[in-house]
Amino acid sequence: MNAITALLERTRLTPWDVLDILIVSLLIYECLKIIRGTRAMQLVFGMVVLLVLVYVTQTFPLQTVGWLIRSVLVYLPFAAIVLFQADIRRALAHLGRAPVFRILGRTQRATEAIEEVATAAEILAKDRVGAIIVFEREIGLRNYIENGIPVDATVSYDLLTTIFQPKTLLHDGAVIISEDRVAAAACFLPLAVGTHLDRVLGARHRAAIGVTEETDAIAVIVSEERGEIALARHGKIERPLTAPDLRRQLFRLLLQRQSDDTARAVEVDA
Repeated sequence: MNAITALLERTRLTPWDVLDILIVSLLIYECLKIIRGTRAMQLVFGMVVLLVLVYVTQTFPLQTVGWLIRSVLVYLPFAAIVLFQADIRRALAHLGRAPVFRILGRTQRATEAIEEVATAAEILAKDRVGAIIVFEREIGLRNYIENGIPVDATVSYDLLTTIFQPKTLLHDGAVIISEDRVAAAACFLPLAVGTHLDRVLGARHRAAIGVTEETDAIAVIVSEERGEIALARHGKIERPLTAPDLRRQLFRLLLQRQSDDTARAVEVDA
């Protein structure tokens, strides 16, 4: 009992110790999630076996085994890098998509996504290929994403123009962009109904109006009949737009709030 009391008195836990333990636990948990089901899991088991053997050689006089294990441990990190370079790249990419790093690089990714969408809309309008691209904002679009085909890809005009080609299986429906990535394609949206709608508006325009009536999303529409670009928000549609007009509108609507938040944060710090 005295020994336990002495140990507790000698190692008093501080808030920093608790934080340190939590961070290490989280890192170990994330690493196990990443390597689960991969070849790297075999490496972990091998390292555990080596650590057990190291303990055994220190406990018992097994000099030859101890020398062999120490020799292997020297070259083990280099062998792991060569054999598991693909798994290491995937782990680092997974780490880079962590929420903290996503927030830090959000403006750059949003800017690139807007440029790619504007370019795709210009190409599709020139070729008279119909399309509808929806940007998710504060109100989530998970129920619409789940009824489409998952994509989870970087936004690029090559991908968008390919999806909406009439001969592809994904052209019928909307593409939804969530967190500056193409979340899903072939998504079906609610159609707006009402006598206030222009009769020339087709199903794509009515779907864009419908989803922007129910949520705060922004929808870009390309008409295949007229080859024009339109933008829908808050249940209203603005058309026709040129590619530069669309680019300016998207920058203002998608990045203005983030810029305002940054400016307010600077004022508070000042």
